[in-house]
Amino acid sequence: MAQIQEDQTLDARDLLCPMPVVKTSKAMKELGPGQVLKIVATDRGAITDLPAWAETTGNEVLTWHEKDGELVFLIRKGGEE
Repeated sequence: MAQIQEDQTLDARDLLCPMPVVKTSKAMKELGPGQVLKIVATDRGAITDLPAWAETTGNEVLTWHEKDGELVFLIRKGGEE
């Protein structure tokens, strides 16, 4: 699989729910359709919160993983927002 290149990175470490989603929503408004936002979070609630947010806003979680206690998400901006 090809490496996904992010267009912008959001550091949401040490932020508690709902701040990772709030910050992600704000950052996504700055991106154009099809661009990718990388989010680094430590709040385990983000595992369910970010995919739920993406689904309701027409964005797509491309992938996510956990590394060294950090959750890393790649979300592609959808066409409408």
